[in-house]
Amino acid sequence: MTARDPSAVACGDLSRAEARWELARLAAEIRHHDILYYQQDAPEVSDADYDALRRRNAEIEARFPELILPDSPSRRVGAEPAAGFAKIRHAVAMLSLENAFTDEDVADFFDGVRRFIKELKDDPSQPLEVVAEPKIDGLSASLRYEDGLFVQGATRGDGTEGEDITANLRTLADVPKRLTGAGWPRIVEVRGEVYMGKADFAALNRRQEDRGEKIFANPRNAAAGSLRQLDPAVTARRPLSFFAYAWGEVSEPVDGSHWAVLRRFHDWGFKVNPLARLCRTVDEALALYREIGAGRAALPYDIDGVVYKVNRMDWQERLGFVSRAPRWAVAHKFPAEQAETVLDRIEIQVGRTGVLTPVAHLRPVTVGGVVVSRATLHNEDYIAEKDIRIGDTAVIQRAGDVIPQVVRIVAERRPAGAIPYVFPETCPACGSQAIREPDEAARRCTGGLICPAQAVERLKHFVGREAFDIEGLGRKHIEEFWADGLIRTPGDIFRLREKQVAIAGREGWGEQSAQKLVDAIAARRDVELPRFLGALGIRQVGASTARLLARVYGSLAHLRTAMEKAAAGEETAEYGELIAIDGIGPAVATDLIGFFAEPHNRDILDDLAANVRVAEFVAPATAGSPIAGKTVVFTGTLELMTRGEAKARAEALGAKVAGSVSAKTDFVIAGPGAGSKAKKAAELGVKTLTEAEWLDLIGQD
Repeated sequence: MTARDPSAVACGDLSRAEARWELARLAAEIRHHDILYYQQDAPEVSDADYDALRRRNAEIEARFPELILPDSPSRRVGAEPAAGFAKIRHAVAMLSLENAFTDEDVADFFDGVRRFIKELKDDPSQPLEVVAEPKIDGLSASLRYEDGLFVQGATRGDGTEGEDITANLRTLADVPKRLTGAGWPRIVEVRGEVYMGKADFAALNRRQEDRGEKIFANPRNAAAGSLRQLDPAVTARRPLSFFAYAWGEVSEPVDGSHWAVLRRFHDWGFKVNPLARLCRTVDEALALYREIGAGRAALPYDIDGVVYKVNRMDWQERLGFVSRAPRWAVAHKFPAEQAETVLDRIEIQVGRTGVLTPVAHLRPVTVGGVVVSRATLHNEDYIAEKDIRIGDTAVIQRAGDVIPQVVRIVAERRPAGAIPYVFPETCPACGSQAIREPDEAARRCTGGLICPAQAVERLKHFVGREAFDIEGLGRKHIEEFWADGLIRTPGDIFRLREKQVAIAGREGWGEQSAQKLVDAIAARRDVELPRFLGALGIRQVGASTARLLARVYGSLAHLRTAMEKAAAGEETAEYGELIAIDGIGPAVATDLIGFFAEPHNRDILDDLAANVRVAEFVAPATAGSPIAGKTVVFTGTLELMTRGEAKARAEALGAKVAGSVSAKTDFVIAGPGAGSKAKKAAELGVKTLTEAEWLDLIGQD
């Protein structure tokens, strides 16, 4: 019996194994299109398709929280900053928003806020005000002012680091060089969206065409490409605008309401969206969404939804953030767009873990203003269940920054002679058998270390922006160096200096470019622990989990020792400590321990140790927090705050929240009904606090 294609199965019907495969597929697809969208300003799919992928990812994670991947799209924002601009680290993370697609999703957002804020939970009649405003389809930017003067501007980047585009932002008429009015803090970051109006976009493309230059696909791409010009003079010639809608770092607390802050922005000289409105109920918010949607085509700029933000600032602070988004805001997106085109061929790509992924090559078609030429086909079952054949006319749907998806085939337009597609049972890269485990939807190459496709993909990952970020050593260079035997392992990259003369003599290279490359490699010999761990390509260990592991273990040596001891079995203290980390489940633990147990991987680590210096992890300053670095466990019923709020507050103060009690637990906060965890804390001598004592400890009234 042919196994099901997980991507075609409703979330509620997925088995655990199918969910694991589907989450891995979604993470890879979304990352691919994040890079195209945020770094290259050249998305292949529509916002609606992208949102559909993120939504499915979130639904599966909600049903299988233990399977959430370290590099899950829900734990990251955008993509690493592009090369060419200096990098700026955001003092306050610049995160993206979770998405809602239906009225029910919006109602769920309101309900979630009510469950989190205890006084709302206890009094359903208390109103929950939100500020609703159009979601501009542009490029997020942060403007830093000191003593009222504009001193620095940055893109969002990956949410932690952005690009320094100060000179370019200075050219925008909507960006005040000096704040007007009064009452602004000594230091304030004003955040908003840089966009290009529809009429300005059309005029720009006419000028581009007259000059024989690049025609932009849509206003968003035009705005992003214009703002990220290395020459500010080019940006100055482009008609860019800016709406302010939020803030980042401020030198004094922001009190009152979000609505009041928007009015302050206006007084300080910024444009704020005139369609923004204060809504007091979910019905008011939905009514505004429909009103704005109905008038969307007549607006002078592109929008892709409506954003709802909790109005009360104290509630925003208490709600805090999840890994990539604030809990106090959500983006209600407009529906996806579709188009029809012909599927010309199917290509099988081999990833770094050996997964064979089919990709449809399409006759280029414009969907929602973006030209699409490829679409994912997920796996062999997806192709079989939809009966996808070469030559078919396919309905393509796109929803954001990701690879589009084939929704269905137009059967009545199938050409005569089209035959069912036969999925290969051997790897197209090395000829090894491609097998499929009983509980997996993916077919994997068994070639392992002899498969050049897997090896090359691992090296590409190693030098990528989320890993070692070696400038000038791109995907194409890795492929060429591999083909000519210049590199085989990560350590070989750091020995390329010995081959500098040979590189300089290669086609397309020279002495100067070869020197730049070896200098760029040398500059990456010192690396942060999270980047190093992420670069290793450990299955299920992406940027978010790598940072979590770095925070818990502190150093590579400590982590290696712990994983080697944990390999002795689940009864070891080291295994228990690993599983107790909030966010590390049995599946991640198995892959992590297995990586460090593999002799080949240990050889790679030893080789890298001779070539790079991995810095110990330094936790962010937490302003003298009494619980910084401490491990806490919550148990029982909390009466003064919700469990979610308690966990968020602890993590914000630098604590590690664990799901189980061990000898390394510092505090157990026990409410009424505390059971086995409180008992184990007593047995181990771990200090137990009441909720009131906990709040007193952290200085919260």
